[in-house]
Amino acid sequence: MAEYILQILKSQLMVLFSWGPHNFKRLPEDKGLSFQVEGFKYQGKVIVMYNAGTDLFEVILAKTGEKVEDVYLDCLVNVIDGLVERTTDYKSSVEAEYGIHAN
Repeated sequence: MAEYILQILKSQLMVLFSWGPHNFKRLPEDKGLSFQVEGFKYQGKVIVMYNAGTDLFEVILAKTGEKVEDVYLDCLVNVIDGLVERTTDYKSSVEAEYGIHAN
């Protein structure tokens, strides 16, 4: 399951890379994947677990305890991106933080 989740995340490499992901680890009994991020909004461990009963995923931010349940595989990257990177005014926030002008 960990490899499967990683393949889903890699389907959108530019988004994945924006989180600064590292330290990928398989969860016990291969129930999912955990990894560290250095996102714009959240820095810490992200846990992605698979629920075989519903065939959906659960995303947990370990540091805050925030949890999103019942995530479809085609929404997984966007859900994580919303939790760790994207803000409502993302472009201007990035420009202000890094002193750049984004297109």
